[in-house]
Amino acid sequence: MNRYLPLILAGVLLNATAQIALKQGMRNIGHFGFRPESILPVTLAAATSPFILAGLTCYVFSVVIWLLVLSRVEVTYAYPLLSVGYIVTALAGRFFFAEAMGLTRWSGILVICLGVWLITRTA
Repeated sequence: MNRYLPLILAGVLLNATAQIALKQGMRNIGHFGFRPESILPVTLAAATSPFILAGLTCYVFSVVIWLLVLSRVEVTYAYPLLSVGYIVTALAGRFFFAEAMGLTRWSGILVICLGVWLITRTA
């Protein structure tokens, strides 16, 4: 199963990249309220945002890769490895968006890393 680890990680990294691109797209659009009059302008802004379009494209590719993974690997091995995406997006949020990362969040990331390591040892 470990021979599929690069494929799994490619899908996870594409998914994480999608999150970061979507976040940047929404940062560019800005805060909006859930009001009927904001639906059209926000939808148009999102539909024309290069970051949001890139994020959605990354999602599509990550789903295709994930389907390949699920056709080859036990779901009990593959699915927990999706948590690598939490690590990547947390680190990207810290470095690209200067988001706060306190001791508790770093500790959580460390626990996730340990869990991923344990899962890959069982293949």
